[in-house]
Amino acid sequence: MLLDLGAIFTLFFQVVSSMVRPPSEIRNIVKQMEEVGIRSMPVVLVTATFTGMVLALQSYAGFQRFGATSFVGSVVALSITRELGPVFAGLMVSGRVGASMAAELGTMKVTEQIDALVTLATNPVKYLVVPRVVAATIVLPVLVVFADLLGIVGGYFVSVYLMGANPYVYMAKTYQYLEFKDIYTGLVKASVFGMLIALISCHHGFVAQGGAEGVGRATTRAVVASSMMVLISDYFMTSFMF
Repeated sequence: MLLDLGAIFTLFFQVVSSMVRPPSEIRNIVKQMEEVGIRSMPVVLVTATFTGMVLALQSYAGFQRFGATSFVGSVVALSITRELGPVFAGLMVSGRVGASMAAELGTMKVTEQIDALVTLATNPVKYLVVPRVVAATIVLPVLVVFADLLGIVGGYFVSVYLMGANPYVYMAKTYQYLEFKDIYTGLVKASVFGMLIALISCHHGFVAQGGAEGVGRATTRAVVASSMMVLISDYFMTSFMF
């Protein structure tokens, strides 16, 4: 574990130093933004919508015991924007995109394509890792914005149309207690999650060895490690921000 952490930190510094060096990798960054963002949109939005619906259902049933159903909108909005939106988006992206990155780079490693890049005087970190890290860092907050919106809409639908809550009270309480800080802290978390997922997945792809079996092991380790790091970093960022 310590060796992996050291290698990931080393990769991070290599990525930072490679960003400022020519040539620019704009084309690869845009391609990775499409892969990370647009193609991950359906799974993230479906997850966020049903998360908001389940949260509203459970909150309404619980608050009904205390006569506090008017606060369901506030609880749903705060929970989605602060925690559930960024965390679930990060977990979905780590499962889909993290596995793809690790498998792709792992295959290139075991077939010696990365070694071929080195012999052609091409920096593999700048060519392969930087576009993925930059794209994930930029795109994941955008995914979280849409996830937050659909999560709140899903909670509104369940509370108003299924549980019979007052729509005006629901919206008024949501606007009353939801602050801009709750939104931008979730977006900061999402950006950090995207960077961590890309770094960890690329690292495990780079160290893959042993043919197809090694690629499979690297992919599994990448998904597990990036998912765990999303949850661990979420705790420390939450304790720092709030």
